[in-house]
Amino acid sequence: MKISVIGCGYLGAVHAATLASMGHDVVGLDNDSARVALLAGGRAPFHEPGLEPLLRDGLDAGRLDFTADPARLAAAEVHFLCVGTPQSKTANAADLSQLLDAVAALRPHVRPGALVVGKSTVPVGTANAVAGYLSGTGAELAWNPEFLRQGTAVQDSLLPDRLVYGVAGDGPVSVLDAVYAAVLDRGTPRVVTDFATAELIKVAANAFLALKLSFINAVGEFCEEAGADVVRLSEALGHDGRIGGRYLQAGAGFGGGCLPKDLRSFRSQAQQRGVESLDELLSLVDGINADARFRAAERAVRLCGGSVEGRRITILGAAFKPGTDDIRDSPALDVALQLAAQGAMVTVTDPQALGNARLQCPQLAFEAEPIDALRGAELAVLLTEWPEFTGLDPAAAAAAMARPVVLDGRNALDAAAWRRAGWDYCGLGAQPRTSSPVA
Repeated sequence: MKISVIGCGYLGAVHAATLASMGHDVVGLDNDSARVALLAGGRAPFHEPGLEPLLRDGLDAGRLDFTADPARLAAAEVHFLCVGTPQSKTANAADLSQLLDAVAALRPHVRPGALVVGKSTVPVGTANAVAGYLSGTGAELAWNPEFLRQGTAVQDSLLPDRLVYGVAGDGPVSVLDAVYAAVLDRGTPRVVTDFATAELIKVAANAFLALKLSFINAVGEFCEEAGADVVRLSEALGHDGRIGGRYLQAGAGFGGGCLPKDLRSFRSQAQQRGVESLDELLSLVDGINADARFRAAERAVRLCGGSVEGRRITILGAAFKPGTDDIRDSPALDVALQLAAQGAMVTVTDPQALGNARLQCPQLAFEAEPIDALRGAELAVLLTEWPEFTGLDPAAAAAAMARPVVLDGRNALDAAAWRRAGWDYCGLGAQPRTSSPVA
């Protein structure tokens, strides 16, 4: 099929490349000419494992192209809307300006009988509004929410755990089935529903994951007070088939461009509709997440004897999670900035996100190599569990430090191995508050 993808950020670039790998002829549209040039050259404008080989394969086969010219959309039978819907700068609600701009750019070029498919995460009612904007074009509309995770987005696109079609009435189900034939042939579950349900599925899923993460972080705080071990507690909970172990790792909280903003968008929608119980629950989840970051910074201060003024601290991590260079709402940078504001000399290291972090946080110091970042530090704080950090030789890392003290803000290190190498190891929620501070 001839397909266009409008918006070539994290979602759109991956979606365009994977559709081309399924045999479709795909053109990606973006108003950022520098991004278009990178993608057209087979280079990803952000770190996403597996994306660049997929881009090059599509480009070399002649099935994939990128452009900044909306007129190139006219030949497509199916148009995917993949633009960002960030949190508004003045409220919890989603900012739909990019989506509305995309629809405005598409409208003059969409032909009768074409299918427009929304993939962006949007509040309930957005699809009906988009359908109104497309009125008179003869195009149909569907909503097909995305469930990509940064760091595994290519795999999530090629082997999704479900497909959701939001349609009006009978809708264009057969067209979407043709688009996703390669995926459906593998037995991927398909859910066909109405617009409103399709719009809610992504925010509901992310809100539930945020709830799970905040729950275990709140339990971790209790474990610290009670002298219990949240790591072993999480392990035991994970063996319960009704609960599962995913998203039950206590630590410094979640971040990124999806969970926080989707949680707040869902809360905003609950407020608008007077669903107080959901509003209150999501507010509590958001508050626990913010507190997890504060507790990590507070623990670092206590490990430095009650003050970080003039102390050299190394933060292992800048990205909000491993596998990406995305620093949006990053817990690691949040904690780093809290400590720097209290007078600490903070150095940050990360295998992918240093360029982005330097631009956002020029007040911090940065080192590309972990051992160089640790050299002379009095405290190391692990906040992004990259294998480059969890796989460090504890003895070599200890030798670089002025004092070998580590706060494991993700409970991802082998505590016994690090202690054997001479480290004063401290986890979040994994041991009582009696951990010895740095003198």
